[in-house]
Amino acid sequence: MSSQVLVTGASGFVGAQIVTHLLAKGYRVRGTVRSIGKPSHLEALNHVELFSADLVAEGAFDAPVSGSRCVIHTASPYTLDTKNPQRDLIDPAVNGTVNVLTACMKAGSVKRVVLTSSMAAITDEPGSDRVLTESDWNLKSSLKRNPYYYSKVCAERAAWRFMQDQKPAFDLVVINPFMVIGPSVVPSLNTSNRLFVDLLKGTYPAIFNLTWGFVDVRDVADAHIRAIETASANGRYIIAGETVSMRSVVELLRSNGYRRYQLPKIGLDSGAGNIVIRLASYLKSPGVGSYLRTHVGRVPRYDTSKARLELGMTFRSAKQSILETMRDLARWGHLP
Repeated sequence: MSSQVLVTGASGFVGAQIVTHLLAKGYRVRGTVRSIGKPSHLEALNHVELFSADLVAEGAFDAPVSGSRCVIHTASPYTLDTKNPQRDLIDPAVNGTVNVLTACMKAGSVKRVVLTSSMAAITDEPGSDRVLTESDWNLKSSLKRNPYYYSKVCAERAAWRFMQDQKPAFDLVVINPFMVIGPSVVPSLNTSNRLFVDLLKGTYPAIFNLTWGFVDVRDVADAHIRAIETASANGRYIIAGETVSMRSVVELLRSNGYRRYQLPKIGLDSGAGNIVIRLASYLKSPGVGSYLRTHVGRVPRYDTSKARLELGMTFRSAKQSILETMRDLARWGHLP
């Protein structure tokens, strides 16, 4: 287990968790971060050789990749709203992926790259009659419709295109997690866990007809490591646990000591409520608005048998993960 592994985005929610798991298994770990000048964010990375790397800077990953046997590429911007999605989402996601793969090809030491993609690259409109599998691609997102989702599609497409055109000596495995929640090893509040903080703060005026496919960040980290350790791993892997509705989340929080917070009480999780929310979505910012219009009233359906059979994956229960997330949010001081 002395092989050197590079993790890009090592100070991020997913990246830092992967680093922690790798160190526990005895790997030598390198990591890239946007800035090394923020020690308070890097306490979990004391045993990692860190490099500063800009996703869009050509050659930025050459030095970090050098000598690594495996590379796990997690670094990518995540925000639902931006005024310039091409500049803030698409370009860094795509160029960063190509830059990392190019550095891996130059290095000559890399045997496998594991790319953190997303269910966003599989669909931006879950809940059709079909059960989603790794063969599905999101064909609907664009710069105007769910631009974050579009960035994940573009980045993953670019990775597979690179493999086809350049035919490098390494292979590529892609992890496609759904909504990643769970305890954090870094103090910053990630976008997915912010959902629970927003529910407690009263950000949601009512219970919407939203259903999420949750997956614990520790399971996501485990999936990445299994992807580098399983020689036969190939292609894409949907990494997701149970689906949980907003109403179920609210009831779980209310029955586990969070009643005093501003949890939503009004129910708009109905056919009429769906219409109200879709109409109101046009008053929201473009990113939030398009998300609501494509997700309200839909229940995701997906098949994780490939990950279970080929990687040996199992998934924590959503209840366990949510309650452990809440305790962790309190530990970091994120609860209102």
